[in-house]
Amino acid sequence: MRGLARAAKRAGEMAFNAGGGAVNWFPGHMAAASRAIRDRLKLADLVIEVRDARIPLSSANEDLQPVLAAKRRILALNKKDLANPNIMNMWLHHFESCKQDCISINAHSSSSVGQLLGLVEFKLKEAISKEPTLLVMVVGVPNVGKSALINSIHRIATSRFQVQDKNKRATVGPLPGVTQDIAGYKIASQPSIYVLDTPGVLVPSIPDMETGLKLALTGAVKDSVVGEERIAKYLLSLLNIRKTPLHWERLLHRREELDEESCNSNGKNYSDTPRRRRRLNNSDTLYVQDMVMEAQRTLCSTFMDFTGNTEDEGDLERLIDTQLVDLRKVFRIPHKPFDETHGPASKKLLTLFRSGKLGPFILDDLPDDQ
Repeated sequence: MRGLARAAKRAGEMAFNAGGGAVNWFPGHMAAASRAIRDRLKLADLVIEVRDARIPLSSANEDLQPVLAAKRRILALNKKDLANPNIMNMWLHHFESCKQDCISINAHSSSSVGQLLGLVEFKLKEAISKEPTLLVMVVGVPNVGKSALINSIHRIATSRFQVQDKNKRATVGPLPGVTQDIAGYKIASQPSIYVLDTPGVLVPSIPDMETGLKLALTGAVKDSVVGEERIAKYLLSLLNIRKTPLHWERLLHRREELDEESCNSNGKNYSDTPRRRRRLNNSDTLYVQDMVMEAQRTLCSTFMDFTGNTEDEGDLERLIDTQLVDLRKVFRIPHKPFDETHGPASKKLLTLFRSGKLGPFILDDLPDDQ
């Protein structure tokens, strides 16, 4: 695990970040929301802090941690479907050892959110006997899935408790910070339980380049602030330093063996088997399954043909540039004379990573005591 930590740190310090500075994204409405959150935290009986399961530490709001630690709190590591399950179990054990209630969830799964609600009810059991009205607050940095969680809670609560008043759903969008106002939702009666959805507030400045790039890679910071090519190069540096392409090479080889065995058992010629017909963004000429496998093959071949040293920053940057050039062909991006930028290829690569098509990842490393 320490090797991965050093790898991430090296990737964050590479030359393509030179001059980029600290990531800083703090819209005016978030400053106002931050003050409102502090006011409402004083009234909250329990806080659900939503974090991205791929970055359990980097997606914490450090500015609010002292306040949150003093409350009944549940850490909800959302997007668990995008995180490595084996490493996720180690993170859950870590938080448990720190006496911190924690659960990994998929905010779009009713069963997963139902488990979270069960934990909320258990933690509030003592307070329920004392208070007629209870307040549960949901907080977190942008784009960790707070609004999706609120919507799932609202659906479950409406069916479970048959709440009569028609409450509006939280606004969900693909861009960080889309939920602009603090809004409350009554999810139960006798006692009355309200869940407040709050816009995530990222600390005003992130002096740690590594943390900033992780937040950008997972979508907590808008791509336009950091730059898609810069984020994609950070992703490729992580993959190469961690030797992920070698892992893909084994998986691809095994997948082809299984496909060939399946075709042979059915009396078909493997080379004649049609590819799956699923498109990416409805505009690509390559299908998703083919595109993912071809992208992985390309990164594998460039990595295995690489004769330099990934420990050398200059060599690693040359490898990354080669990979981005080769990915243009995979993504069918037309070559433009005198255009040395990798924007379109970077955008496609980030889409595959963020949708989980490249596999499950956890970018943060467990603390030294693990």
